[in-house]
Amino acid sequence: MSLTEALLRPLSQVKPLITHYDDAAGTRQELSVATAANWAAKTANWLVEEHDVEPGTRLAVKLPPHWQTAGILLGAWWAGAHVVAEPEDALLTFVAPGATAPGLVAAVSLDPMGRDLGGTKNGIVDFVGESRLFGDDFFGTPVSGDTLALGDLTVDEALAQAKGMAEPNARVLSTIDWSIPDGVLRALIAPLAAGGSLVQVTSVDHTKLDAKRTSERTTTDLF
Repeated sequence: MSLTEALLRPLSQVKPLITHYDDAAGTRQELSVATAANWAAKTANWLVEEHDVEPGTRLAVKLPPHWQTAGILLGAWWAGAHVVAEPEDALLTFVAPGATAPGLVAAVSLDPMGRDLGGTKNGIVDFVGESRLFGDDFFGTPVSGDTLALGDLTVDEALAQAKGMAEPNARVLSTIDWSIPDGVLRALIAPLAAGGSLVQVTSVDHTKLDAKRTSERTTTDLF
């Protein structure tokens, strides 16, 4: 079973999964389990159909914490991809707007409403513009537990290390970076593996964290 299936299958489809705040932009975006799964499926279908990604294919993700980043990570794992931090030997690298990397590059808009970048330009793929055309369901090939998923961790190892990092059903308020593997493991995989959810804040205004704890009913801080 893929890492994505192991994380999402036990959860109610209507449950809030990831809430992202960008304090500098003043935005809040919330994804339910169903919506996150749709974005992940579009990503997985795009990766498999357009780029022949299969279990073990290396993909580099150089993105900040964001709900779009979560969709990409979940989609990559659903397709069996091996997510790494650096583009060396990677089939494709996901980057923020304006960034570059060697080889094939997909720029991610990081727009709070999911808008695209207006199309592929100068050889850099507009990820949102392309992937949104793909299906909301993914029916890929099975992924074994010994498939590399995140850095040096296999699917089984990532789940085992995440176990116990978050309390059961925790709602985690996080301000940490999603470094690979540690940040992604602590901030994204661990809460979901515990049956919980994540409130991720970027461009943090620390004076507003108490209000977020109250309004979002978070139970754990990850700073």
